[in-house]
Amino acid sequence: MSSDEVKPDEARAPGGNMPQTDGLDVRDPDVREPRPRRLLLIGVAVVAGAAVVAVSGIRGRAKTEQELASWTREQAVPSVELVTPQRGSGAQELVLPGNIEAFSSAPIYARASGYVRGFNKDIGDRVRKGDVLATIDTPELDQQYAQAKADVATSEANFVLAEATARRYHALVGRQIVSQQTDDEKMGDARAKKATLDSARANLARIEALVAFKSLVAPFDGVVTVRSLDIGALVNAGGTTGTALFQVADIHKVRVYVRVPQAYVAGLVPGTKATLDLIQYPGRHFEATLVRTANAITLESRTALVQLEADNPNGKLWPGTYAEVHFHISPNPDALRVPATALIFGEHGIRVATVDDADAIVLKPVKIGQDIGSDVEILTGISPGERIVNGPLETMATGDKVRVATKTAPQPVADAGKKS
Repeated sequence: MSSDEVKPDEARAPGGNMPQTDGLDVRDPDVREPRPRRLLLIGVAVVAGAAVVAVSGIRGRAKTEQELASWTREQAVPSVELVTPQRGSGAQELVLPGNIEAFSSAPIYARASGYVRGFNKDIGDRVRKGDVLATIDTPELDQQYAQAKADVATSEANFVLAEATARRYHALVGRQIVSQQTDDEKMGDARAKKATLDSARANLARIEALVAFKSLVAPFDGVVTVRSLDIGALVNAGGTTGTALFQVADIHKVRVYVRVPQAYVAGLVPGTKATLDLIQYPGRHFEATLVRTANAITLESRTALVQLEADNPNGKLWPGTYAEVHFHISPNPDALRVPATALIFGEHGIRVATVDDADAIVLKPVKIGQDIGSDVEILTGISPGERIVNGPLETMATGDKVRVATKTAPQPVADAGKKS
């Protein structure tokens, strides 16, 4: 081996440094420098990956924007719930407030002045016609009564004397003992005395009538509802201008007065049945019958006064009681019923919003009948089977597109209604 050759074990100098030979680097053949082509390929791959990521992001955002725009357009179309008009088939119930009054009620006033001696009846007591409620001491009236009787006695005596004198003078005229003039005067005096007697008797009858008023009596069978006197109290004969000393009410039957809105008057005729509900008797119902109407509408309230009567054998119905009156009326067979929330009130009148086959709004004017609480009767304007929007927006117009909600709104009740 020549000295110019390098042995394998001498290829590396101690410390890992490559030996120098004639000014050239001697390297390990397994360690190679990167080539320019490989660097180019790596750069191209990086750029392509970045482009793919960018394009994917742009497409994702575009899709999201399209979905958002589509959702926004869908939300711009209002969602509506639909109802179908129904015909009422059962009896309707109309609930109105009423006032219970006694079948007959009479205030008892003093017709004679004096002092209360005592009273025999108090509030809540049952009385029969003619029962004495109280008595009054009338010293002045007693004196007037005595004087009236004396006047009658005096007038009777004067008349008897005048009548006898007239007969005697009349007998003497035929014998020409007295003149005709004297006879006429005596006859006239007798007639005058008779008139005075009649006047005295009439005054005595008047005083006797006043004396009868010393006892306050019940005018009919009933119950005492008011007593406003005490023993020893001074009362004056004032007619109806003073305070009633007693109030007697006949409650074997009661009257119930109700003011009915004009829209329901036609359906309430004599004979219509009703039930009364009173808060002091929860769960109990009292039967009543409509007997008459006022046949007039009050201008201030546009209501008509109707009167019902109810038997009250147990006395449970007290005068002055408030009652809920439930009328049972027959429905209009030609009317359709829709929820009251389906109506649109505006300058164009009352309308409903219907939905056609293309899910577009069609506003239709309607004429309403009775208001039966949650529902109303529609007399004209719609047909059975139409799709009607429940709770329409006031801004809805004919031609507006809508989305029909999958949840169906509650249908109008077909067999009963309630108004309170």
